[in-house]
Amino acid sequence: MSEHLDNARSVRQGEELDLEPLARYLRENVPELASNAEVSVQQFPSGHSNLTYLVRAGEREYVLRRPPFGSKVKSAHDMGREHRVLSKLHAVYPKAPEPVAYCEDESILGAKFYVMRRIQGIILRKELPPGLELAPERLRALQENLVDTLVELHAIDYERAGLAELGKPEGYVERQVAGWTKRYADSKTDDFESVEQVARWLAEHIPKHSDTSLIHNDYKLDNVVLDPNDPTRIIGVLDWEMSTIGDPLMDLGTALCYWVQADDPPTVQAVRWGPTHLPGSLTRREIVDRYAEKSGRNLEDAIFYFAFGLFKTGVVIQQIYYRYKQGLTKDERFAHLIWGVRVVCDQAQSAIQTGKL
Repeated sequence: MSEHLDNARSVRQGEELDLEPLARYLRENVPELASNAEVSVQQFPSGHSNLTYLVRAGEREYVLRRPPFGSKVKSAHDMGREHRVLSKLHAVYPKAPEPVAYCEDESILGAKFYVMRRIQGIILRKELPPGLELAPERLRALQENLVDTLVELHAIDYERAGLAELGKPEGYVERQVAGWTKRYADSKTDDFESVEQVARWLAEHIPKHSDTSLIHNDYKLDNVVLDPNDPTRIIGVLDWEMSTIGDPLMDLGTALCYWVQADDPPTVQAVRWGPTHLPGSLTRREIVDRYAEKSGRNLEDAIFYFAFGLFKTGVVIQQIYYRYKQGLTKDERFAHLIWGVRVVCDQAQSAIQTGKL
């Protein structure tokens, strides 16, 4: 299965790292590296938020994370926070990557960054990797494991892990709705009626009861690493930049919003995030039912969490598009993202109106 491993590519123009100071920093701050270790850098091609690089140093492989160039949204790209989370989380949850260094000196790469050990495996993006076939029963097994891994994550004793200070669970859902509504207003470029209507509905339908757990906040197929020898098995969970303490069903809603199933309309199919439409795939309703069964939680407000997940994703897309529109990034992948804002918020509006996932 080695040919299906998630591989890095050449660094995108405008996102290059200064290799000499980086190599010097690594040799001085990662004890396991030899003082003469050769350092090279490639970039993982996906991701619209923090930038992710593959760093080879001697015989070892690491992953480096830094904020996007030109970003002014400091709270969304807090490298120190992400490093602190992983430093505590890895000890109790080995599927989280193990960090090895954190650099506050912005003179090295122009921003704070951290380095972690690479979890080598398969990552499923929009399509299956060429040559990788998953029969319906194996694809279903993988997707069931994805749900079960989320349940496992939500069962972590975050207080024992020393992560209680990550967030304030009381009023979490209400704050999230208000916060993401404001973020949309601050980055708005176009008028979409569905965005405004969904925001109002969410504010008026905050669930009366919610649980508390460690939540990932961006849980989806391309943020988990699969075992190269058994792609139905999950060996890593990546991208903890937005993790906090809050309502676990917000995490489930995020996972659902990324889940494009075979009977979704063409506009939704066009923004599919992963191979969730193939034969054997779970439906969103089946995901909710399995999560409820495995976690014992009440899912009567599933539509709210699904709609919020879509709304939040729409705002994230809007923020990225805003950066492009303002000339803060030249990445042409972002040129047509505004269309995605409309699609996901229209989908949220439809779910609210029909009561169907």
